[in-house]
Order: sequence, then C-alpha cells, then structure tokens
Amino acid sequence: MNEQAHLAYDNTSESEQREQLLMEQLPQVRYIARRIHERLPQHVPFDDLVHAGVLGLMDALQKYDQNKLVQFKSYAKHRIRGAILDSLRELDWSPRDLRRKARRLEQVHQKLGTELGRAATEQEVADELHLSLKELQHLLNELGSLEIGSLQQNSYDDGKETDLAESLPANPDENPFQACLDEELKTLLAQAIGELPEKERQVLSLYYYEELTMKEVGAVLGVGESRVSQIHTMAVSRLRARMQQKQPPEQVRRNSRRYQTA
Repeated sequence: MNEQAHLAYDNTSESEQREQLLMEQLPQVRYIARRIHERLPQHVPFDDLVHAGVLGLMDALQKYDQNKLVQFKSYAKHRIRGAILDSLRELDWSPRDLRRKARRLEQVHQKLGTELGRAATEQEVADELHLSLKELQHLLNELGSLEIGSLQQNSYDDGKETDLAESLPANPDENPFQACLDEELKTLLAQAIGELPEKERQVLSLYYYEELTMKEVGAVLGVGESRVSQIHTMAVSRLRARMQQKQPPEQVRRNSRRYQTA
C-alpha cells in the first residue's frame, strides 16, 4: 500500500470511529434531554432539546482530547447538557415575575431558618408567604423549571439582575484563589445538604447521584412525579438560601476575579 492510499485508509478509519462514537452516545443525548425536559413547561419541544444535545455531542467529539485521560462519555455528558441549557436560555422561557417569586421564597427560607434554627416545614413557609399549602405546592411546580441551569442573580453592587455567565473566569483551574473558593464551597454545600429534611436529601441523592428520573424517584419513595418535583424545588431553594448565608464574602470573590484578570 503506497503512502497516499495509507493516508486515505487512516482518514476513513478515523471517520468511521467518530461516527461510531456519535452513534454510541445518542442514547445519552436523549436521556439527558428527557431529564431536563421533565422539569420544563410543556410548550418546550422535547425534540428541540435533543437537537441541541446532538450539536453539543458533535462539539464534544471535535474538542475531545484523549491525552487528558477522561472518558469520552463523561466529557460528552457535560458538553451535551451545556448545549441544551444554552439553547433554553435563548428561548427566554423563565419570566422575570417567576424569578422574583423564587427570590422571595429563598428570602423566606433564610428568615425562617435564622428564627427557627432549623429547616422550616412547608406549612411554615406557606404561612410566611400568606399562602395555603396547596398554593405553595402549585408555586413550587411553577418554580421547578427555573432550577434548570439558571444563571441569573442580583448584582451585589447595584441590585440589578445580571448573568453569571458574563463573569465566569476563562481558566478557573489556573486561579489559586478560585480553586480555594471552590473547595470551600463544596464543603459548605455538603453541610447545607446535611441540614435538609430527610425527604429532600433522598430526592437530591436519587436524582443527582443515582441519576433517576423524577418518575423513577417517585416510584422509589412512593409518591407521584409532581410531588417529587415539588420536593426537589423546595430543596434547591433551601440550598440557595443557605449557601448565600454560608458562602465567602463578595469581597473575596472580587479578589479572585481581579487575580484572574491581572
């Protein structure tokens, strides 16, 4: 076989390998899209999420570096999920009024947590919001879609809503301040999860660590899928409120960003 024919053979072989990798990971695309879609409003098309996920998979295949000793499946998983979340942000499917309600719920968790010295019950949260328990659970269903990779928060400087994606450092691994903060935040998050009611810890564990769907989590716990979504939303809201109390001061985070851009 001459050199030109050998190169053509290698290119064909590489193309076949890439196509095989894509085909092997397509089920993962649909799985991730389904997990995200189950917490979205019904008007968001499932096929659109799959399409975005496939684009993320193709991007992962182009950027994958075998020398980093990371399995392609693990690397592709994050690229697929990121691509789907990016496509959702472009849809503007989370109304500002709903985000305001989410912030109000977090404020209530902070207030009651400080006053009671423990996680408030759903009834106590409902009373503080001047809602019935049924109305609170309906609100939790509405807020469930906001927990899909929302990058919106209020600025510490002027109170205006900002996009966290605009301030993410390009290379956090090269920033020792950021690395230190990340480790501290992991510890604080573990503590915050440990303070959650048992049912909420179970839902988070089954959903995020066991990677069950909401329906499968409900089957394990003996409750409906809608109830699982409510418990999940309540847990995430508690965690956000608790982390805002626990996380390092804003001045420390500013120093980290300043170091990154120096």
